[in-house]
Amino acid sequence: SRTKQGMSISKFKAFDESGTVEVIFFNSPFVKDVFHVGEEFRFWGKLSLSKNTLQLTSPKYEAYSEQRILPYFVPVYPLTHGITSSFLNKLSASALSIASTEIIDPLPENIRIKYKLPTLNYSLKNIHFPPNSDALRTSVKRIAFDEMLYFGLGISKSAHQKKFGTGIKFSKCDLTPLLSLLPYELTGSQKKAVNDVYEDTVIGTDGKVSPMSRIIIGDVGSGKTVCATIALYICAKSKYQSALMAPTEILAKQHYAELSSLFSTLGIKTELLLGSTTKKEKNRIYTAIEDGTCDVIIGTHAIISEKVKFKNLGLVITDEQHRFGVNQRAVLRNKANSVHMLVMSATPIPRTLALTMYGDLDVSRITEMPKGRKRVNTFVVDETYRARLNDFITKQVLSGGQCYIVCPAIESSESDDELTSTEEILFSEKESANKLKNAIDYAENLRQTLPTIKIGLLHGKMKAQEKSDVMNDFSSGNTKVLVSTTVIEVGVNVPSASLIIVENAENFGLAQLHQLRGRVGRGSRQSYCVLVSDVKTQKAKERLEVMRTTYNGFEIAERDLILRGPGDFFSTNSSENLRQSGGFDFKMAKIYNDNDLFIEAFEAAKSIIEEDPNLLLPKNKLLSEELNRILTADYSTIS
Repeated sequence: SRTKQGMSISKFKAFDESGTVEVIFFNSPFVKDVFHVGEEFRFWGKLSLSKNTLQLTSPKYEAYSEQRILPYFVPVYPLTHGITSSFLNKLSASALSIASTEIIDPLPENIRIKYKLPTLNYSLKNIHFPPNSDALRTSVKRIAFDEMLYFGLGISKSAHQKKFGTGIKFSKCDLTPLLSLLPYELTGSQKKAVNDVYEDTVIGTDGKVSPMSRIIIGDVGSGKTVCATIALYICAKSKYQSALMAPTEILAKQHYAELSSLFSTLGIKTELLLGSTTKKEKNRIYTAIEDGTCDVIIGTHAIISEKVKFKNLGLVITDEQHRFGVNQRAVLRNKANSVHMLVMSATPIPRTLALTMYGDLDVSRITEMPKGRKRVNTFVVDETYRARLNDFITKQVLSGGQCYIVCPAIESSESDDELTSTEEILFSEKESANKLKNAIDYAENLRQTLPTIKIGLLHGKMKAQEKSDVMNDFSSGNTKVLVSTTVIEVGVNVPSASLIIVENAENFGLAQLHQLRGRVGRGSRQSYCVLVSDVKTQKAKERLEVMRTTYNGFEIAERDLILRGPGDFFSTNSSENLRQSGGFDFKMAKIYNDNDLFIEAFEAAKSIIEEDPNLLLPKNKLLSEELNRILTADYSTIS
């Protein structure tokens, strides 16, 4: 048929033993010559229901015959202009055929048999062309195990080497001058973490100090930065330099603003080094670091540049550890011999995962919150609350508060909810019922809806100076509402912010939602978190209910582990695709996402390193080569 507007519609019914579906093609009149009554085809695409009739609109299709039995699974590859799935299928099949005789499995046979894993050849073949679901899942399991194993080998090797190192022994010092400048008393957990650092760097064991490798894990707003500040002070008083590396320029600038004024009172010289720092200023800072006139250097990954040469580095600190890879912190540590390493994470990690993921680190856990902090009241609403939400934003602003609004996408092109990957088709529940809210369109619409309120926009594609200007405007109170992606997830501290609204909340992990909630409630005002979601699946409801009723980060992390598996905790990617170049890159491990496999892989790694610490045995030769390849990848930039 043809519509009044001239569009052609081709429609017919197809059936098999399970039922009937209506197949519809638009502006494709040629299909009348493709499909004939009695012929067999396979169709796939997005299924919809219209007037109690199942419909497939413009589906993909392929002819079936007894001479050419169609495989049960078909690989779905990311495509670009001029490249088709069938072409990539042929290339993959050809590559696998050639490689099958040349691939040598690096996994020791005893490990493979112990954990009931298939060979690498089998797994590569059946990840692309599996005959059934069991073969596919078994193959994904093997590749996931390998990814976790190499991560575990890197950590276990580092932990083993740490035991035999000799570290810099810091001087005993009185902390009173620093503590007297703080407007509050340390909590018991903070004192314990500081004592741990003091024991590691000053006291040691039997008078011998090994290079400290410690992580401080604490809930959002629990006061980890104060512990790091004290560590920096101990280092400076011992006449050594220190470096604090943050994952974003926003957070680095925030640390600098807080610490430089504090340390200047104590006679400690602080510098800030960023990727956006001017060349002239960088050269001045490089000189100050090299000649020792700079005591504390704060910055982003610019600190690990080859041009940065310390005179006497004694301590390195990385903030928000999960944003950096093992190799990135190793590069910073290798700026000097026997340097101490302290890392911080505000992502509360379940105890079992912490012992595994940070096997090369001693763990200090901050479990108390500072006195006087109010709980952030949390609500879950759907789209029908939109008008009331806008009224609530206005109310908060008029009473002196500020508001964050977090969107999962930057622009509308990212909001396509079509299934595009094997991961989504086979292994995950596609929860989003609607298009993802994107920050650019959202900010523009809100400016029209609330014209009297100044609204800012922040996202990862903006230039560093633009981000800085936007955050300065918000921090100063000039901007009242900030529409953002998760770039504000880490460390941003605006005490007057009293409301955060998270759109499409079902798209975020619980740990990430908890991080976002921690952006408010940092001042004296009663604060609120509103999670907006129209998704009705039981799984999504359960997760959002956990956020509504639970406020302890460690408890939330345990629930997230049960509901989502461990993959969310060791991802190196944020929702803005902030991707670490080089290092460990989990792909199948995130798809398989099994806590038991995660622990088994680390058990295997530890057993290998205990037997062969330097991976010199012939059976571990290929493992060693692959681990070295991963660790020496280009990690100098975050793109």
